[in-house]
Amino acid sequence: MTDPRVAGAGVTKFGSHPERTSRDMFAEAGLEALDQSGVPVDDIEALYYGNFMGELAEHQGHQGPLMAEMIGVDAPATRYEAACASAGAAIREAVKAIRSGESDVIVVGGAERMTNIGTAGATDALSIAADDLYEIRAGMTFPGAYALMARAYFEEYGGTREDLAHIAVKNHEHALVNDHAQLQKEISVEDALNAPMVADPLGLYDACPITDGAAVAVLTSEAYADEHGLDADIGISGTGQGGDNLALQDRAHYTQTPAADKAASEAYADAGVDAADVDVAEVHDCFTIAEVLALESLSLFERGDAITAARDGTTTRHGDLPVNLSGGLKAKGHPVGATGVAQLATLTWVLDGSHPRANAVPDGTVGVAHNAGGTVASTTVHVLEDKA
Repeated sequence: MTDPRVAGAGVTKFGSHPERTSRDMFAEAGLEALDQSGVPVDDIEALYYGNFMGELAEHQGHQGPLMAEMIGVDAPATRYEAACASAGAAIREAVKAIRSGESDVIVVGGAERMTNIGTAGATDALSIAADDLYEIRAGMTFPGAYALMARAYFEEYGGTREDLAHIAVKNHEHALVNDHAQLQKEISVEDALNAPMVADPLGLYDACPITDGAAVAVLTSEAYADEHGLDADIGISGTGQGGDNLALQDRAHYTQTPAADKAASEAYADAGVDAADVDVAEVHDCFTIAEVLALESLSLFERGDAITAARDGTTTRHGDLPVNLSGGLKAKGHPVGATGVAQLATLTWVLDGSHPRANAVPDGTVGVAHNAGGTVASTTVHVLEDKA
C-alpha cells in the first residue's frame, strides 16, 4: 500500500458568478488539473465528485457523469454528499481506492453554484444540512448555530469578539495574494467589530461569503507517478473521517467537535505523524469560531487556547503554525461542494513551493486539511506530505 500522489490541481476564481453553471466551472478547473498533471485522459479510471445543493440550485441531480463528460472522461463517476464536507468525503474514497490497488488514476473534484438563487435561496438550501424536524422548522440557521457555539466557548474558556476579529483579519490578509480568492480585501479589527451583527456574537466579517466555484485534483498511485515520470512529490499519507449527531441540541458539547477529533486521530495514525509534526493547516472556517474549534480538535492547540492564536500571531503567515494561507473559507470563499478539494490544492501548492504564500513555511513538509459539514456532524481530515 502506497500513498496517493497529487499529480495536478485546478481551481476556478471563487466568487459571485451567477451566470456560470457548475458544469462550466468544473470543466475549467478539471481541464487545468489534467493539463498540470500530464496524465492522459484515457488513463483516468474513475471520477469522484463532491456537491451538496445541485438539485436545489440548478435542478440537477446525477452530476457525477455530467462532470466526467465535461472534461472528456469516459469512466465511472460518482457524486458524494456530506454537506460542506462533500469534497473531503470524495477525496477519502479516492485515497482508499488507490491504496487498495483498485485504481491508479482518479480525478477528484467538487463544484457548487449558489449565488444564482440569491441570499435567501442559498440560506434556505444550506439549511437542509441541519435537522429539518428539530432545527430548521424552529428557525435555526447556521449563523445562529455557530453563534451558540461561540457563546458557549466564551463561557467555558473565555475569549471575546475581538479574538474572533483577529481571525477574520488574518484570513483576509492571507487572501490578498490568492488570485482564486473571493474577498481580496484587507480589513482591520475595527472593521470586523463594527460590521453589522449577523447572530450575536458573530458579525458580518465572522461569516464566510456565499460562493460559486470549482476545484479538481488528479490523484495517482505512487507506482503510476514513478512509471510515467510525473512531477508529483506531494502525497496524501493520512485520511480520517468522523461523525456526530446531526442536531446541535443532541450534542454532548457545544465547545468541542468530536467528529473532527475522531477524524484527526484517525488521519494522524494513518500517516504515522502527530499534531507536533504539522507545519501548515487549512481548516474549515465557515465562521471564525469554527477555526478555533477545528484547531483544538486537530490537537494543534489545547482546549481553550486556540481562541487567541490569531491575536498572538501564531497562526498568521509570520507565525509558527500558519493556518488558512489561502484565506480560508472566510476570505477565499466557500463553494460548498468544492471546498475540500480547494484545501487539498492549496496545501499541495504550499508544500511544493508554488503557492504565493509558500514562503510562510519554506521548509514545511507536513500539512493537514480539515473539512466539516453542518455544525461539524461530518468531518474529514487529510494529512499531506512532501515525499521529495
